Amino acid sequence: MLVLDVEGVINPFSTRYLARGLNQAEQQGVQLVVITLNTPGGLETAMRDMVSAILDSPVPVAVFVTPEGARATSAGLFLVMAADIAAMSPATHLGAASPVALTGEMDEVMNDKALSDASALVRSLAEKHERNANWAEDAVRESLSLTANEALSEGVIDFVATDLQNLFEQIDGQQVKGRRLDLNAVSTQVEEMNWVENFFHVITEPNIAYLLLSLGTIFLLAELADPGLSLAGVGAVLSFVIGFMALGSLPINWAAIALLVLSVIMFAVALLTDTEIVVTVAGLVPFILGSMLLFTPFQPASPVIPPLRVSWWLILLMAGLIVFFSLVVLRAILSASRQPPQMGAERFIDQEAQAQTDLSPIGQVRIDHQDWSAICKDGTAQRGQTVRVVGVEGVRLVVQAEQEKQQKQEIIENNQNLTEE
Repeated sequence: MLVLDVEGVINPFSTRYLARGLNQAEQQGVQLVVITLNTPGGLETAMRDMVSAILDSPVPVAVFVTPEGARATSAGLFLVMAADIAAMSPATHLGAASPVALTGEMDEVMNDKALSDASALVRSLAEKHERNANWAEDAVRESLSLTANEALSEGVIDFVATDLQNLFEQIDGQQVKGRRLDLNAVSTQVEEMNWVENFFHVITEPNIAYLLLSLGTIFLLAELADPGLSLAGVGAVLSFVIGFMALGSLPINWAAIALLVLSVIMFAVALLTDTEIVVTVAGLVPFILGSMLLFTPFQPASPVIPPLRVSWWLILLMAGLIVFFSLVVLRAILSASRQPPQMGAERFIDQEAQAQTDLSPIGQVRIDHQDWSAICKDGTAQRGQTVRVVGVEGVRLVVQAEQEKQQKQEIIENNQNLTEE
């Protein structure tokens, strides 16, 4: 007996996990694969691939909506209908997701096509396993839902079971795909997602994908405040790459992505100019609008896709964090980076020094009550002449003679001498 656990939004990695599990079951010669299911729905392409895998499996497949409180809505309904054995725990439900995304005057023809296609599929699956095809079609067209006991009485599922053991007791001896199930003293093996499947399955949760994009924005602003591909720069690259990988498995609104990009540009402009408060606050408008519309594509969605949205609390939290980092933390980092060095010879750059010896071009200068070895950039400087530090080479200061200042001082002294005479 092999048990697979499908939970959360249906995506390509759910398909990969299911295909791997069914292939393993065939190779090991197990009697039955049980898919424990708890899903709000997911991508239509992933759902169809999973349905095909279940139908093509030579090993009997049972789909069990469990534990109590679980659901099999939207794409989950199709998986239940595709199973050789359909079962639910008490206090669970199945049916279609709200068809709000399919209504409206935007594209009625596309809406009708999507509904007709999905309803035909779910009806064919129900008829194949001699279940209530009329209700299954209505579940898609009219967004109907049933509890476990209602589904059993309506002939939508085959069993209601409290747990796996109770399910095994009820289906023991059943004829499925030409096989008689003998489940007495059969060991149960639970096959979990591997780390790759689990990682990508987690990041395709809408709130996680949005969180990655928001963190990428904060890391990017931190890198702009102190350039140099630091940890913030690496964090920004990783967050954006993983975030867009997650978006590739979700229905997204590209106009919302454009709004989020605009907000990032405005945050960056605010950080690097003197308009930080005004532009940062203005940048919140496209940021919040883009966050709200991120998973609401213009094209009508399939009825197998559940309504996806980002939590309002998460949107407000990330908006507040970005404002706080932009106006307080990152502004302080930017100000500190623009200040001259406070330690080492670099702190003397652009300051005046007094030549203690002739610089031809190497000699000694005094600055900040300290004597330093120096080299004159423009050739020579006389003892007592004022020079300006323009750089550092090793342990020597690189200086340049203040010619104009020296000449002005000599003119003033000559004029004073002429006046005295």
